[in-house]
Amino acid sequence: MNDKLLNVSSSPHIRSKLTTGNVMTDVALALAPATLFGIYRYGLHAFLVIAVSIFSAVMTEFVFDYIAKRPNTVKDGSAVVTGLLLALSLPPAVPLYIPYLGGLFAILFVKCFFGGLGKNFMNPAVTARCFLLISFGSIMTDYTVDGISGATPLAALKAGEVINVSKMYLGYTGGVIGGSALALLLGGLFLWASGGITLEIPVSCIVAFTAFMALFGGQGFDPVFLLAHICGGGVLMGAFFMATDPVTSPITSRGQILYGAVIGILAGLFRAFGTAADSFSYAIIISNMVVPFIDKLPMPKPLGYKGGEYKEREFPKAAVNLTIITLIAGLALSSVYMLTKEKIDEQNMAASAASYQEVCPDAESFAYDDAITAAVEALGGEIYDEQFGKTYINEAVVGTAADGSIAGHVISVTSADGFDGNITLSVGIAPDGTVLGISFTELNETAGMGMRCGEDEFRNQFANVNTDAFILNKAGGSTADNEIDSVSGASVSSGAVVNAVNTALAFYAANIQ
Repeated sequence: MNDKLLNVSSSPHIRSKLTTGNVMTDVALALAPATLFGIYRYGLHAFLVIAVSIFSAVMTEFVFDYIAKRPNTVKDGSAVVTGLLLALSLPPAVPLYIPYLGGLFAILFVKCFFGGLGKNFMNPAVTARCFLLISFGSIMTDYTVDGISGATPLAALKAGEVINVSKMYLGYTGGVIGGSALALLLGGLFLWASGGITLEIPVSCIVAFTAFMALFGGQGFDPVFLLAHICGGGVLMGAFFMATDPVTSPITSRGQILYGAVIGILAGLFRAFGTAADSFSYAIIISNMVVPFIDKLPMPKPLGYKGGEYKEREFPKAAVNLTIITLIAGLALSSVYMLTKEKIDEQNMAASAASYQEVCPDAESFAYDDAITAAVEALGGEIYDEQFGKTYINEAVVGTAADGSIAGHVISVTSADGFDGNITLSVGIAPDGTVLGISFTELNETAGMGMRCGEDEFRNQFANVNTDAFILNKAGGSTADNEIDSVSGASVSSGAVVNAVNTALAFYAANIQ
């Protein structure tokens, strides 16, 4: 007898040529159409964003492996894919430190600190995107290209405007670098054909999302409305490339269908009723956290076991406890909000009234003028004028003196170009067009830098100046009345304030003076 017939090795006896490197290569190839189109559409800076993101991810993993004395895992290609996915989900004009920080956060905090590939419980790329959205909200929602800013197609759709779905499908509208729905769809189908993914997650995700938007989106089963939502907002990228991450998605087919449906419903909920800048990213990372629970539900019973012989499932206590804690915290926060909402509204109204009084001190009372209010409403909440950046007129009121004469007008303006978010201020303007002063009702800039815009030294530069427009002087030492010295180290915040005041002056000249 041949001795080799008795030499039985340990399982597994069936081996596959499929490796992590092969899988990552397929994903990179699947993302190639969206990558190439993004570079073609947005130019050199988009290429640099992609390059920096990939470099940051790869170098972070390499350095961590070296310091931790672990085997070098860069060669498996997962860091490259993470950096590429992150870059494609970024606006095309973001500063290069954004993809660098995002790549570092994705690899170091989401992947390496949890043990490396296969042990992270959230998708690194989408988690890094959420981190950047939270940390740099104004930058991550600025889709300015070649100096021209505008609302994204979904924002325009929400405002009731007519959009071109064909351009959205091709990727010729504002959005992220990898925003071409056609390129992403082609890449997703390639990934499926190559065996990199199955269709349970993307199909159930898109179907659940579409059904939710049809039922609760406010437009019913309008094909244009639904196609616009599918082609925009990261739906296809999330469904085909992020939600299907094998590390953070369920194992079984039924579990994947449930998982995709949960993502679709959450994304629809956030998009239809939320105000966040993103819906799919948050839906995916929330769903990632319940994957252990989902994996337990559809676990099949081994063949041959009967009745009590097999303990079907170990109850996922950790996942349930996390869910309960999250629900309790959510209910508590919601209750606090509902209890304090009226009081907060009163305080905001009082703050606005105090701000109006500060910039128009001779007024005894403030009231709305029908014609001026109509002019504000006619703007539809859109950007007032591109030359002033992302600025919006909130309202305008008339200040009346004790003798019944007009003491001035107060215009509330918001600039979305602040370094750390929105800047809202009141601008008092005398009947002859002289700026009486400015007062902030929303200023959340960096302490010691942008927050200094709220100090008298900066604000008083605007007071009692009659001009058509102010000019920001970053060098300092201004001599002209209409030149505003920038706060040192806070030119972005200072520029946003100047643009907001100039917006008020332009609105005053066009609708009041």
